[in-house]
Amino acid sequence: MSRPRVVVAGLGDSGVLTAIHLARHADVVGISSKPGLVSGQELGLRISRPDAWARDYRIPFGRFRKLDGIRTVHGTLTGADLGDRTVTVVDANGTERVERFDALVISTGVRNGFWRHPELQSEADVDAELRSAHARFADAETIAVIGGGAAAVSAAANLAQTWPGKRIDLYHPGERALPQHHPRTWAIVLARLRRLGVGVHGGHRAVVPDGFACDEITPGPVRFSTGQPPVEADAVLWAIGRVRPNTEWLPREVLDPSGFVRVTAELRVPGADLVYAIGDVAATDDLRSSARNRADRLLAHNIRSDLTGRPGRARRYAPPRRRWGSVLGVQADGLQVFAPNGRPFRFPAWSVDTILQPWIVRRGIYGGIRKR
Repeated sequence: MSRPRVVVAGLGDSGVLTAIHLARHADVVGISSKPGLVSGQELGLRISRPDAWARDYRIPFGRFRKLDGIRTVHGTLTGADLGDRTVTVVDANGTERVERFDALVISTGVRNGFWRHPELQSEADVDAELRSAHARFADAETIAVIGGGAAAVSAAANLAQTWPGKRIDLYHPGERALPQHHPRTWAIVLARLRRLGVGVHGGHRAVVPDGFACDEITPGPVRFSTGQPPVEADAVLWAIGRVRPNTEWLPREVLDPSGFVRVTAELRVPGADLVYAIGDVAATDDLRSSARNRADRLLAHNIRSDLTGRPGRARRYAPPRRRWGSVLGVQADGLQVFAPNGRPFRFPAWSVDTILQPWIVRRGIYGGIRKR
C-alpha cells in the first residue's frame, strides 16, 4: 500500500519541524524558496554577529538527519488547485512543475522588513544579504531602530552589545515597548537596554515615507507624527511590524481579509479537505502564535489522524494570551527566557553551546543535525 503524499509548502522554522514529524509516516515533499533553513528568528544576532547567527539559524536541509527521507524542491510557489489537489512551482532553473498532494501544509510565512521575504535565493544570495546588512550597521556611527516589538528591541540591544561605541536609539510608539508581552518582561529588558547605553524613546510614532515598505535600511532623518523633532541617523532599521503574508499563490476563499490563512483550532483550513496551515501565515489568533508555541507536533498528529480516518483524535491548538520566550537572544551572561507571566529563566552562558544548542535544540527538537 502506497504512503500518502504530504506537500509542505514553505520550509521555514515551522515547515521544517512539521516535515520532520511526518517523514516516517508519509512521502513528504518540501517546497522552499531558500536553499536551506534560513530562520526568521533572532534579528538582533543576525545583523550584529551574522556568523554566530548562521551557526544555529541557517542550516542546509541535507544536514537535518530526519529530513533524509523527504524530497525538497527549491523554487517559488505560483498557484494551488485545492480541488485537483496540486500546487504549482517554478523551480530554481525556471521550469514550471506541478506537485500532487494528498495533504497540504501551508507554512509560507510572512514578509517583514528586509530580513523576511519570499524571494528565491541561492546560497550566494543569502551570503550577500547577511554581509550587506551587517556592513551597513558596522559602518554607521549612529543607528536609529524604529519599532516596539521583539525584533526592534533585540536589534537595539545586540547592536549596542556588539558596538558599544556607537550611538543606538530605540524609538517606539507606545508608553512601553513589547506590548504583547507581560509588563514585567519589558521592565527587565528596559533595564538591560539602559545598561547597554541604548537611548529608549517612548511615545514616538514614526512617519513611514510614502511608498516605502519598510524593507530596507535607510539613512535619516526620521520624522514623527507625535510632535517630536526629526532625528538624524547614519542607518535606520525599520521594524514596525508591517507584516504581509506570503499567500499570493493561494485561492482567495481560504484567506481572511488581511490575506492570512483561515484555520480551525485543529489547524485545518475550513472548506479545504486535508489542507492545513501553521506558523505566521496561519490566522490562529491575534498573535498568530502557532510557530512560537511549537504547534508543529500537534499539526503532524492531526494530519496523521485525518489520513488514517480518525479525525476525532485531532488535538486543538490553544494560543497563549501573551507572547513569551527569549527577547534579546544569547547575551554575554547567557540566554534569558520569559514565561507568559513575565518571569525570567536564564540559561547560563556556559550551557548555551554545551547543552542548549547541541542537546535540546539540535538533537531534542530537530532530531539530529550533522556537522558541517
